[in-house]
Amino acid sequence: MPKNSARKKHILRQRDMLYNMLLDPMHRAARRCARVWDDKEKLDRALMKSIGQVPYCSYLYAMDLNGVQVSANASQDGLIESDYKRNRAQRPYMLELDTDREMTLSSAYISMRANRPSLTAVQKVHVDGEHVGYLGADFDLRDLPITKELYSEPGRWRQIKGDPAIRAQVFKQIRIQSSLDDQLDLVLPVLEELVTEHGAFQMEIHFSSSRATLWFMQDPYRYQLVEIDELTDPDICLAYPHHPYAQDTQIPQESIRPILQTFRHLRFADDTIYLRAGSINLFNGIVGLNFSCDGSHYIPYEQFLARDSAFWDGI
Repeated sequence: MPKNSARKKHILRQRDMLYNMLLDPMHRAARRCARVWDDKEKLDRALMKSIGQVPYCSYLYAMDLNGVQVSANASQDGLIESDYKRNRAQRPYMLELDTDREMTLSSAYISMRANRPSLTAVQKVHVDGEHVGYLGADFDLRDLPITKELYSEPGRWRQIKGDPAIRAQVFKQIRIQSSLDDQLDLVLPVLEELVTEHGAFQMEIHFSSSRATLWFMQDPYRYQLVEIDELTDPDICLAYPHHPYAQDTQIPQESIRPILQTFRHLRFADDTIYLRAGSINLFNGIVGLNFSCDGSHYIPYEQFLARDSAFWDGI
């Protein structure tokens, strides 16, 4: 993401507020854990006692200096023993530790457990003045209050033919891998989060040119153009306020991920006839598709996911 963009500056302000909110609770939790650092059973109890005092925390755990977990995961529902001895050394929050700070707040990343944009705070733990390890605290972005602050089509498939000159040359072309294609595993969860948790009600993904255009409930008359550097940075979710998924949409929230995954399928299914751009509008329930032959399709989301319509027969 460009360092001087207005969106980036807004994200940095949000991160500063989060950091200050967590600084004292994380320090207190680390001191409590330091007193029982060498006793796992007592350490687990200390973590369970502390998690309720670290606001909005999903998971709290202790790691040694090598990033290997020396405790279970403390969660709001109890201890998760399966994460004991988990090696977190290569996770994003450990790779970007600031050694000059007692606590580092990571950039947003896609979590392994929930596959959603998350943050982790990593606090140094000292015993008798010696740095012995770290306390990690995971946060789901949708749970953080900071991100919640301000900052009818016909129900049938329609096909619209494109430029005849493009269609005449379609079999002489081949799909070229774009920057967005290379990063789809990161981009699609970010786009899903913006739609389901941040009020984006219309989205157009331009696969070939590696960008997306978004319209938000909070500002529906102006679109937001998001380029590849921002699409691959989960921190972008901090730039938009939280907005509950609208109740009067035609597309249910649980269908967003399958739609995006079907876009992926159409993008890579054929190197000659391939998806160039895909769009979703939550209120008219229509999925839009533009292919390499310059043909466009507009299809109700149920037919798009069911794959039993004339559109899929043609594909």
